[in-house]
Amino acid sequence: MNVLLIGSGGREHALALAIAGSPLLTRLFVAPGNPGTASIASNVALDAADHAAVIAFCRAQNIGLVVVGPEAPLVAGLVDDLASADIAAFGPTKAAARLEGSKGFTKDLCAEFNIPTAAYARFVDRAPALAYVRARGAPIVVKADGLAAGKGVIVAATLAEAEAAIEMIFGGAFGAAGAEVVIEAFLEGEEASFFALCDGARAIEFASAQDHKRVGEGDTGPNTGGMGAYSPAPVMTPHMSARVMAEIIEPTLRGMRARGAPFAGVLFAGLMIGRNGPELIEFNARFGDPETQVMLPRLDEDLLPLLLASARGCLPAGPVKLKTEAALTVVYAAKGYPDAPMRGTEIAGVESASALPGVTVYHAGTRREGARLLANGGRVLNVTAVATNVAEAQKRAYAALDLIDWPGGFCRRDIGWRALKD
Repeated sequence: MNVLLIGSGGREHALALAIAGSPLLTRLFVAPGNPGTASIASNVALDAADHAAVIAFCRAQNIGLVVVGPEAPLVAGLVDDLASADIAAFGPTKAAARLEGSKGFTKDLCAEFNIPTAAYARFVDRAPALAYVRARGAPIVVKADGLAAGKGVIVAATLAEAEAAIEMIFGGAFGAAGAEVVIEAFLEGEEASFFALCDGARAIEFASAQDHKRVGEGDTGPNTGGMGAYSPAPVMTPHMSARVMAEIIEPTLRGMRARGAPFAGVLFAGLMIGRNGPELIEFNARFGDPETQVMLPRLDEDLLPLLLASARGCLPAGPVKLKTEAALTVVYAAKGYPDAPMRGTEIAGVESASALPGVTVYHAGTRREGARLLANGGRVLNVTAVATNVAEAQKRAYAALDLIDWPGGFCRRDIGWRALKD
């Protein structure tokens, strides 16, 4: 089978590496890919926003499955157009991808189907939004309704911060994604990421992880797309995972079917685990980044048949098979990230880091210029290690990262701190 993978980040490098090992695979294409995917697949200059071009490529190359990595093509309806052309695709339709594309849509779904989440209100004008936060005080959470590359959520510790967030979003900081603002009560507890594979009618548990969203050590500074992660999340015990499936994932699938938008693909639930159990922070309609880079190294079965089964509506009984080892990834980011990352700085030593036992370096924002490897984004590399536990995986990952010579980069040195503290 020929497979086309859409995307160019560390998530797509991890997906490509997992798919490339499948006996079912004949040829793997990645569009547009990166220097990491180029070593295991054929990178193609294909614009995912040009659906007609994607369809033409699939027909010309006899593509049996399209795997859509990022959220933007899902929200734009790429899967719908592929389905209309009788091309199988892993990922939700445009209507189902609203679970990520509109935070307000998801909050309304939760209210209708009794899915535990924070109290909220939706606003399209700044004046009532400001009045709302002034009446309720801080801490409080302010979110741009639409896609904002993981940066549209502001956890305001003070009223002034909440007011500034509202002004910023309505002022156009996130473009059309900020046309509406969702304001939520602040949830207390421990955050976790939980993933389930879905086929429109049923879901099976995939894996859990914990991300580190803040740019600075000790979880300080602005939110980012993620500065590192580890898997599994210790807080996601078998009992807690069963509760998440029963109280959050399965009601969501029922709700989406009731709305005429059955969800197929991977459902990524960002959770707060508190005294009352799991509560939903938000949904993503695709694999997480950098969570994928720590979940897939733990997968103990072929990924490609699972993706095919999801796309075809015939998932097996779950959960998927996972190794007992832990995995941890450290994001090596360009200086200036998340605001104004420096591009074009040279990186050396990736091969030496990758040669360490249990280590994989995923490319996220790199490009080649002749023999030189250059930074080409904010989050540039994901240095991932697998070991018997999180502590050992952390040691391996940082030992590998320290072999990389990149004066233009920085990282957090405390990835995994919560697991080690617990």
